[in-house]
Amino acid sequence: MIILDFLLVYIIGAGLYGLIELLWRGWTHWTMLVCGGACFTLMYLISGFAVPLWAKCLLSALVISTVEFGTGYLVNITLGWNVWDYSDRAFNIMGQICPMFSLIWLVLSVPGIYLCSGLRRLFA
Repeated sequence: MIILDFLLVYIIGAGLYGLIELLWRGWTHWTMLVCGGACFTLMYLISGFAVPLWAKCLLSALVISTVEFGTGYLVNITLGWNVWDYSDRAFNIMGQICPMFSLIWLVLSVPGIYLCSGLRRLFA
């Protein structure tokens, strides 16, 4: 049953991440769905930590930025698919992540953690 729970969380995360991309920039790429599923699954795990909400959100934003950097390094730099490029953003790291989007992920982590907590209760 736990495997099905994580699969459902992954699918929800992939869909939400893709939807955010569509709303933000008008298109997405299949690799963003893979990245989003991984990020939301990790956020789901973080939601179970016995720490305050602000700590869960901060950790989630750091995890999402890290997964995005790894995905970007593979997809954009190694494979050259050019799915995104933040080179024009202040303080970017190799054009893959930047503080502005990490801050956005921090804000979006608040409803994300609440959603994950709700899913935890549903699966319990």
